[in-house]
Amino acid sequence: MKPLDLLNLCYIWLSTYPSLKKIWGGQTGNDDSVLRVNYGYDTVPGADEHVFGGLVKLQDLNKEFPQVLENPAILYLVSSALPYFPVRLARMAKNAGAKLVVNQNGVAYPGWHGKGWERANRPMKKLLQMADYVFYQSAFCKKSADRYLDGACGKEHEILYNPVDTAFFCPSAGLLKRRDRVKILLSGSHWSPYRVLTALDTLQIARKMDKRLHLIIAGRFCWHEDPLQAKREVFAHAEKIGILENVEFAGAYRQEEAPVLFNSCDLLLHTKYNDPCPRLVVEAMACGLPVVYSATGGVPELVGTQAGRGVAGPLDYEQDHPPAAEELAGAVLGVVEDLDGYSAAARKRAVGHFDVAPWIERHREVFTRLSRE
Repeated sequence: MKPLDLLNLCYIWLSTYPSLKKIWGGQTGNDDSVLRVNYGYDTVPGADEHVFGGLVKLQDLNKEFPQVLENPAILYLVSSALPYFPVRLARMAKNAGAKLVVNQNGVAYPGWHGKGWERANRPMKKLLQMADYVFYQSAFCKKSADRYLDGACGKEHEILYNPVDTAFFCPSAGLLKRRDRVKILLSGSHWSPYRVLTALDTLQIARKMDKRLHLIIAGRFCWHEDPLQAKREVFAHAEKIGILENVEFAGAYRQEEAPVLFNSCDLLLHTKYNDPCPRLVVEAMACGLPVVYSATGGVPELVGTQAGRGVAGPLDYEQDHPPAAEELAGAVLGVVEDLDGYSAAARKRAVGHFDVAPWIERHREVFTRLSRE
């Protein structure tokens, strides 16, 4: 860590300490009629703000269990969206009598994180050791945590997949999609260039068989500090392989804008290797988009056998294995042959397995029991 970074962190800690002491300085609330939950942040961002990853889950919970800033009984932390000093925060909460619930996503490992992966895992490991209950986002998340974080250390846990509001994320009523133009969506926060470049290569190969195919790239380019530099690399590659005119760039979007984006497309292409449990996938499925994906990580658990097609890859924590563009192109063409059938299956699976209402109810059950112990 650079000295300036350390100074900045110290400043943040000193400036937030009074508010933390107010939150966890006394005894936890004991009103059984209200579930007193805190999410580790001063405020939870709204649906009209640009958020990604674990913060979206906090939006879901905050609607049902509005954040309490004075003497909460539950501290709920998401491993992929930890606040500053999460371990210290958890200790203060536990010392005040609160219960710690951790929502565990992926872990840092050599192939994805590179150098420093051990350091990145330390706070997650300590939080799991202190947790009173752990929600793992997929069986793959549990397997990875067992390997790199020593699991839940005997504490109560379960697998609970990321949810989707299937009333909000749904196919647009009366929308008739043009079958003379099939739009493939690549979305998310693109931290590695292969995710986008592989998608471009997939389009180039698939278009040899089906000229209707176009690619919509949404989300942020994150592999350079300057996103414009990353975008220039994407432009250059698309131009080099002759498909630039068949690619559109939608940019970043807010949660409230997502259904419109999804409904403007026909299928989701998800190229990330070992993705633990991408909420993007279940949101797209809820809008009727079948998924073509790297069949690694937790994504096969989400898509199942009928809502899309996967490209097999090895389980490897030492290096990433991007899916082969040739195989992805074949999967895309296979899905396009029966878009209506795959679309109906994707929507059915999202509603039947990932709707937000049972997810919220399961949290209510766990929160209520822990609050009374």
